[in-house]
Amino acid sequence: MSEPTIEDYYHEERTFQPSAEFVAAANAGDRSLYDEANTDLAAFWARQAREFVTWFRDFDTPLEWNLPDAKWFVGGTLNVSYNCLDRHVDAGLGERVAFHWEGEPGDTRTITYAELLDSVARFANGLKSLGVRRGDRVAIYMPMIPELPMAMLACARLGAAHSVIFGGFSPDSIRDRVNDAEAVCVITADAGYRRGAPSALKENVDEALADCPSVTSVVVVNRCDTEVTMAEGRDHWYHDLVAAASADCPPEHMDSEDLLYLLYTSGTTAKPKGIMHTTGGYLTQVAFTHHYTFDLKADRDVYWCAADCGWVTGHSYIVYGPLANAATSVMYEGTPDTPRAEFRAGARGEWPKDRFWDIIERYGVTQLYTAPTAIRTFMKWGADEPARHDLSTLRVLGTVGEPINPEAWMWYHAHIGGGTCPIVDTWWQTETGGHMIAPLPGVVSTKPGSATFALPGIGVEVVDDHGVPVKHGGGYLTLTQPWPAMLRGIWGDPDRYRATYWSEYEGRYFAGDGAKVDEDGYLWLLGRVDDVMNVSGHRISTTEVESALVDHPAVAEAAVVGATDETTGQAIVGYVILRGGHDASDALGEEIRQHVAKKLGPIARPKQVVLVPDLPKTRSGKIMRRLLRDVAEGRTLGDTTTLADPNVFDEIRRRAAGASGED
Repeated sequence: MSEPTIEDYYHEERTFQPSAEFVAAANAGDRSLYDEANTDLAAFWARQAREFVTWFRDFDTPLEWNLPDAKWFVGGTLNVSYNCLDRHVDAGLGERVAFHWEGEPGDTRTITYAELLDSVARFANGLKSLGVRRGDRVAIYMPMIPELPMAMLACARLGAAHSVIFGGFSPDSIRDRVNDAEAVCVITADAGYRRGAPSALKENVDEALADCPSVTSVVVVNRCDTEVTMAEGRDHWYHDLVAAASADCPPEHMDSEDLLYLLYTSGTTAKPKGIMHTTGGYLTQVAFTHHYTFDLKADRDVYWCAADCGWVTGHSYIVYGPLANAATSVMYEGTPDTPRAEFRAGARGEWPKDRFWDIIERYGVTQLYTAPTAIRTFMKWGADEPARHDLSTLRVLGTVGEPINPEAWMWYHAHIGGGTCPIVDTWWQTETGGHMIAPLPGVVSTKPGSATFALPGIGVEVVDDHGVPVKHGGGYLTLTQPWPAMLRGIWGDPDRYRATYWSEYEGRYFAGDGAKVDEDGYLWLLGRVDDVMNVSGHRISTTEVESALVDHPAVAEAAVVGATDETTGQAIVGYVILRGGHDASDALGEEIRQHVAKKLGPIARPKQVVLVPDLPKTRSGKIMRRLLRDVAEGRTLGDTTTLADPNVFDEIRRRAAGASGED
């Protein structure tokens, strides 16, 4: 198939139309959902709550809204684990596959809903035996293995809130999150496979827990059979815990507004925010959006969200949304460029980079949900890789984490979707819980690069600097009404919640993203407008990275910017002034880069560290980061008239040309 060109698609007046056959069979093939939501918001969501969720006690009131605080489905009781497991088994779906799991080396497991329920109930009883109770917080730091969603569901079954910590984070990051949540238990593994080798996890937990007084127990899954230290009385092997546990564990009856989980996300300060998501509203929206955005046919689809449960995408669209809808999903442990072990063993020269396409072909995947960063990486590897595989089972493609550029959209459409699959470009955040802006694939014609329109029941407006709605042009993305999966606050800091999200524009949630509206009303996301970088779809605070840089004993001062990167969307560039007695060298720059990785995790490691004699500052001492961004992106400098010393850039440019680069 010939690849479409910019001229073929990239015009705001040109759209991609779903086929008549797709529309005829779609879960939503007309605008009735939009009309219903526009007529009565609370009644619309009440109907979805009763359609997608089983309640132990029906709710009395769909919505109580006291800006900025919302309560959804007031008076209702339910259990998320029950909704994801028991009710499907009770309905005769126990033998349906919940997860086709594939480990990075190529080991596989097929887990039915009945088997998943048995494992979750035993795990929940095991946690009970360690003293975990309703209302406690449990930290989860694991690789992408089935025991990770099992741990999440076991906590939900008990009414203990979980806090999943991405497996790439450092001991310092673990410690900060565990202490902020006052977690009583940590669930981890010895290690997880990453690029063909075990990546240690338990030793990071041990280092972190040296300063985590609230933790009384640690559960360890033996994934890689590596040697770990087990603290007597505190540490417990998962396999021993569940072997001794009963499979009879009645689910707790939780209030709709009880806390389901905390998930920490970067903000504009060095301290991550513990985003609070509750039970009934969250489950309703993720089940609704999973069903309609991906046009799910649960009895025959094989759905794959190629994300990690350490991020909100994994919570909502690997675990809770798909399982609530009785979907069959694929779950993969490793990286897209690591072949199965038998291929690595016999490979000559460079490994093939077709793991994703191999998985889609072998499992018959029908929906693929991945990040633009991954798509751009696949583009670099070339169309020959997917062309070697039968991808004809795919019928819906999705993107998540950042705006997708039109060129990547078109490559995805042509080479992965065969020119026929609708692409659902989804905008949402950790804070929103579920999809907010996305096309319903049987209803909305798409434009390459645009997330299109707000979903039914979601209020979105782009506003100018004064909060006035923009009908056509650029501005700031705001949300105008409550939504069921919305965050209920920041753990332990209600004032920060109000100041961060509700203070910029009166009566509106400000997402921190820029956007534009075209002449047809389509929304185009433009990225972050605050001091938060979006690297491979993951939000990283500039302040957090700057704090890690100055933690190095050789660093006196640092400034960080996000520079445009063709693969990751943005790349971290750090400008560093050394303390007296330290000489600039490539080796020191690399040491400082690796120090950030040790403090925050590899995902926050700068692509470049530039050792500079000074930073561009105004006469009042403010660092002009926009000018540093100009340097990082090779642009002509903007206005430098307010700088105390405009000549500082000559040396900064010279040193940037030879700075330490990405691994």
